[in-house]
Amino acid sequence: MAIQNTILVTGGAGFIGSNFVLSWRETVGSPIVNLDLLTYAGNASNLDSLRSDSGHTLVQGDICDAELVGSLLSEHRPRAIVHFAAESHVDRSIVGPEAFIRTNVQGTFTLLEQARAYWSGLDEAERSRFRFLHVSTDEVYGTLGPDDPAFSETTAYAPNSPYAASKAASDHLVRAWHHTYGLPVVTTNCSNNYGPFQFPEKLIPLMILSAFEGKPLPVYGDGGNVRDWLFVGDHCSAIHTVLERGRVGETYNIGGNSERKNLDVVTTICDLVDEMRPDAVLGSRRRLITFVKDRPGHDRRYAIDASKIARELGWQPAERFESGLRRTVRWYLDHLAWVENIRTKAYLGWIEQNYAERLAG
Repeated sequence: MAIQNTILVTGGAGFIGSNFVLSWRETVGSPIVNLDLLTYAGNASNLDSLRSDSGHTLVQGDICDAELVGSLLSEHRPRAIVHFAAESHVDRSIVGPEAFIRTNVQGTFTLLEQARAYWSGLDEAERSRFRFLHVSTDEVYGTLGPDDPAFSETTAYAPNSPYAASKAASDHLVRAWHHTYGLPVVTTNCSNNYGPFQFPEKLIPLMILSAFEGKPLPVYGDGGNVRDWLFVGDHCSAIHTVLERGRVGETYNIGGNSERKNLDVVTTICDLVDEMRPDAVLGSRRRLITFVKDRPGHDRRYAIDASKIARELGWQPAERFESGLRRTVRWYLDHLAWVENIRTKAYLGWIEQNYAERLAG
């Protein structure tokens, strides 16, 4: 059977993956098979608007399950795999790194091997059309000093957390499968994403919801850690662009051109929540900011040089950080039912475990 116009997306019920799936169905329209294990960070309700969409098939399953991955490729004959599925929270990787090695390294290896077997069975024209797009992170590059140039695609890898090391390993596997076997791969390394559907343990949604509820806002160290923030919609448009026009074997850095100190992000969130949900009793939410013990090996600064994707493919972020953050705060405050649905005991227990000692210290 010939290759189809379908794409296989892994991790398409997670934060970035679900935004990509929704965007793809709206703007491109070709069918998607969505493989997601639906762990704590994968939420099928993110995709509620696609429940009656015959062009979206959600499959609950593990990317480490070679038989399942192979059967999906054989049945649906996709023209591309877009690989989002990953364990991605640095703090969790410090407490329990094994899951990160399993999903990010073993899972990527399994996908690559099944993709290689599938791709090898295609005819020449179909092989040239097929793509394996691997979504990665800027954390593989390590940390920057305040005056260092931003990460480029030629920056040497220097991962500092178990999460970053596991993603670096997966990047190396993807590169090797291209150079050794000829598998047509493309890799993207993105900066910190924010926007709708992000799991509430991450910095921006955690601060939005804690500020709204009048809870302490734990900020690591002195709050001077710098991140380059990328609105998730811009990330999705960049992935669309790389999938359709990126050069095989290349890496493209995707950034938001929005470096901000964590403390500045948190104070801006406080002001936005005050504006949108004023509380006379709480007063200014800034008073809720609480500096806590820094996490081990906390990278000081990330910054992305996204000039290659701009130069070669004509992509640039459309969202300014100020407008994107305002949109994000508004979304969370307007979707509190979504938040409550995913606030399981396991999630709340994790927040308590991770921050209680730091707050006490």
